[in-house]
Amino acid sequence: MAHPAPGPLTGARVLVTGGAGFIGTAVRDTLLRAGAHPTLLDDLSAYDPAVFTLLGTGRSDPHLVFGDVGDETLVRHLVADADYVIHAAAHSTVQGCLADPKTAFRSNMAGTDTLVRAVADTPGVRRLVLLSTAQVYGHGGPDADATRPRLFTETQPHQPLNPYASSKAWAEQHTRQLLQAAGRDVAVLRPFSVYGPGQVPKPGAASWVVAQFAMYAVLGQELLLNGGGVQVRDFLFRDDAAEAIVRALTAPGAAGQTLNLGTGVQTSVRDVADQVVAHFPGTRIRVAPPAAGDPLGGRADTTLMHAALDWAPAVTVADGIARYVEWVTATPQAVPEWMRAETSASRLAAWSGSAPARS
Repeated sequence: MAHPAPGPLTGARVLVTGGAGFIGTAVRDTLLRAGAHPTLLDDLSAYDPAVFTLLGTGRSDPHLVFGDVGDETLVRHLVADADYVIHAAAHSTVQGCLADPKTAFRSNMAGTDTLVRAVADTPGVRRLVLLSTAQVYGHGGPDADATRPRLFTETQPHQPLNPYASSKAWAEQHTRQLLQAAGRDVAVLRPFSVYGPGQVPKPGAASWVVAQFAMYAVLGQELLLNGGGVQVRDFLFRDDAAEAIVRALTAPGAAGQTLNLGTGVQTSVRDVADQVVAHFPGTRIRVAPPAAGDPLGGRADTTLMHAALDWAPAVTVADGIARYVEWVTATPQAVPEWMRAETSASRLAAWSGSAPARS
């Protein structure tokens, strides 16, 4: 039987911070298929243990090192044994950063500094891939037309609207400054709305609309469309996101680059709701008041991504939604208790006052 030819990551040691998360576990699986040896650094604070079990990780994961990205001694030990580093660790929702800014600072900024200084001092690391976010674009700039969806390009200035986005904008600049001064290679990736099987919503993470709508439909609840669901997003399937992140480790064209990760296709929130309802006939859609600070959104300019990675996403939104619906239908225990306790009335009441910008 013929064996596949070795790829660029065959035998490579790859450290993935935040590796037990929704994206990190997909990156782990992609690295394993590529013949790499992943090490996941995670303190397992992002979810309840049951969610990590759904993601196929936890304390028993042989690839996991339980620890904090801010633990300098541990981080330097792990970086010293790595050929590549993917930095995905973050306090990763807008609401979470607003509710607990101290933890957000420690994870998103102090933790990033700890890791980047370790990489700067380790000549054996061939490249650091930093996961930023499309939220650094905000509404798209002070001259943006708030009534029209935007095309977000990597060269436009940062306009973060919340502490989470601000911390990522800072992480981009800090990482570049330290690693360029040390002569290390870095690629910065800005994922758009990543979704797919295994995603379990957190309170306040309104951009996870595929997961939320599918779970509300499983529960027999209404799908509420803030402002009628005219907002648009660029939805990127989890497996495609992981493939792009892993390619960015070794792609020559990614060296020193900042790249959007998206499909380049905009999909309205209303369209997502309609597609979910197609899988759950009888589910009611209800127009709700607009959420304060919820941007109209837009899509990624993927020109640089295609050129740098020689790659394009493979999963359409329709197929991705179908895969998520299949997963959550087969895994009803994935629906969190806070969603089960909600009603349309309680959700509407939560939106009745002033609300922060949503993720």
